[in-house]
Order: sequence, then C-alpha cells, then structure tokens
Amino acid sequence: MAAARRPLLHGLVVAALALLLAWTAGGQALLGRIDPALAVPLLILPMLLLGWWQRDEPAAGRRRTVLFTVIILAAGQALLAFRLAGSLALAQLLLALAAAALVGWISDALVQRRTWGRGLRLVIAALLVTGWFAGGHALLSAFYRSAPVAGDAPAVTMLTSLPLRWAGGGGDIAAMIADGPGDDPALVRLQAAGPVSLVDSLVDHVPPPGGTLLLAHPRALAPRELVAIDAFVRGGGRAVILADALSGWPATHPLGDPRNPPVTSLLTPLLDHWGVTLGAAPVGEAQALSVDVERARLRLFSAGRFDRLPASCRAFAGRRVAHCLIGQGEAWLVGDADLIFAPLWQPAVPGASHLGQADTMDWLAARLWRDAATRAPLRPLWIRAHTE
Repeated sequence: MAAARRPLLHGLVVAALALLLAWTAGGQALLGRIDPALAVPLLILPMLLLGWWQRDEPAAGRRRTVLFTVIILAAGQALLAFRLAGSLALAQLLLALAAAALVGWISDALVQRRTWGRGLRLVIAALLVTGWFAGGHALLSAFYRSAPVAGDAPAVTMLTSLPLRWAGGGGDIAAMIADGPGDDPALVRLQAAGPVSLVDSLVDHVPPPGGTLLLAHPRALAPRELVAIDAFVRGGGRAVILADALSGWPATHPLGDPRNPPVTSLLTPLLDHWGVTLGAAPVGEAQALSVDVERARLRLFSAGRFDRLPASCRAFAGRRVAHCLIGQGEAWLVGDADLIFAPLWQPAVPGASHLGQADTMDWLAARLWRDAATRAPLRPLWIRAHTE
C-alpha cells in the first residue's frame, strides 16, 4: 500500500515545487502577478526530479504519475488565480499544462536512457535545463509582446514638457549631437506602437480626423491652444491627458530652469472649463501605487485625485483616473504624468516583455489608436490591487 501511494506523493511534491518556483523565481510575487505562464521556464527542474524519483517504476505507472502531477499543477494554479486575481487566464493555463506534459515526457525519456551512463545524462540534463529555461523565456517574451498598429493608422499628436526627446543631453548641444537622439523609453515605446507626431504648439498642429491628442504634462498653454483642444474634443476627437498634481519626473536642468517640466499641472483652465478639478497630490508618498483600470494595471506616483467630475465622467482608481464624454468626443484624464516614467512600467529584465511591471504602454496604445491597437496573445493576470 505504501509503495502504491509513493507515486501520488511524488506528484504532489513536484506540483507544489513547480508552484513555489513560479511564485518566487518565476516572478509572480515580485511582479504582483499570478500568470500560470510564468511557470513554464522553470518546469524542467521539478519534472526532472519526478523522473528521477520514478526511474524504477513501470512505464504505465510513470505516465500516470506525470498526468497526476499535471492535473494537480493545473488545479493549484487555477485556485491561486481565482483566489488572488478573481479570474483565470485559460490560454496561459493550457500553455503551462502542455509545457508540463512535454517536459515530463522529455525528463522521463532522459532518465530512462540507462545506456548513456550517469555522467553523460548529467551533462545532457544541464544542457536541457539551460535550453528549456532560455527557450521558455524567449517564447513568453514573444507571446506577451503587442504588434505595432496598422500602417495607415492616424498619427497621435503629442504635446509635452517632459524630457522625452534628447533625454540625456542635459542642455549641452555638443554632447546631444555626439550622443544621438537618446529618446526616453516612453517615447521609443509609443513610436514602436504606432505613429506619433511630437509638436510644440497645437495652434497649427490640431490632430487629424480620426487622430488622438496626447497631452503629457504640457507647459502653460496659450488661450488659443486651450480653445483648439476644447474644439477638437467637443467636435468628436479623442484625448488622453496626463495632468500631474506633483511631478516626480527627474529634472534634466538646474532647479528653477524654465526648461524643466512644471512642478504641477498647468491645465487648470481647460479642466475647469470641463467641470473637472484636480486635487493636490498626497504628501510623503514614498512608493509607486498600483491601480487597476478596466482590467489593466497602472503604476502611479504621487497622483492627484479628481475632486470634482461632471456626471458625464466615470472615475477609476479612487478618482485618480477618469473617462469623460465631452461634447461629441471623449477624454481620458490621469492625475499623474509619472505614469509613463520608465522605471514604473519597464520590464524587470530589459527586453523581457513578459516580465512587465504594468500594462501602462499597452493601455495607452489602446486609447490612442483604439481598434487599430493590437493585443498580445497573452496578457498579465494581476493580483488584485486594493486602492481607496
């Protein structure tokens, strides 16, 4: 009886180990996500252990144990997803289960190659672990990456005071020319998603029909520019407005230099005209705040709340984000321009799109290019954020 229970015990231990590895080394806890797919690159280790434990069992028994392990892994990951995120990423779960079954079969085949000798099998096992780990991450990076919008999508008209272009120049023209453009990662990512037209004034650069306006904490705008923005939106245009109550964006020039972004939003006249009031930023906020807006995870820092919103607006994230219908058009309002500050949204490992800390840039792309924006095959499954 004890011998019959041993394979089931092995399966339980291996499934628990796979879940633990996904939670720790896989990045679920670090990133605040419960994605089943994050377990894929690490499945090789527990399944090799299972193959070794079951090396003397008959083939039919080994197959049953692998199947049992996969089922327990699926049940455990599904339970965690429902408990922590309130939903289940079925495509991710199926990918993880297929990967577990495949690597279980490969591990069993390797362990059963007795004619190869222990030394050779250890070398092949080490190569297998390395290859599976690297290949798993490469596969996930591709699955979590969104494609650019269609080539005929209208350009987004962007006006900002943030140091997004020539970001590292520091005011030295010679150094800027020598180093090249050095655009900020936020601008690079937006331009990779779709066409962006960065302008200095909106008087002669009103977005084209079907286009979108992105105001990212702009300088003080002239009355004519404010009128142009209002007319564009009321006439059926779309706008995304980042109006920071207290900018945390690092200054590239000495303190007090007018080339630095304004400390607080200068869009009060426009917001007042729309019946919107942006409150002060919280005092002493020391870390980023994770919020969920329409199932997308955003990370904000010292964001202001919209104390007053008309009935045509819908508030999110404790009134830090709002969607307003204005005339025939619409505007997304965010009380924080640090939203696009690279350390708040870039992947934990450079280039690894599947290890992102937020959905910020995909969320922006979906609002800037709407139906033209594409979604990645896999999306992060975030642990629910508790925001007042």
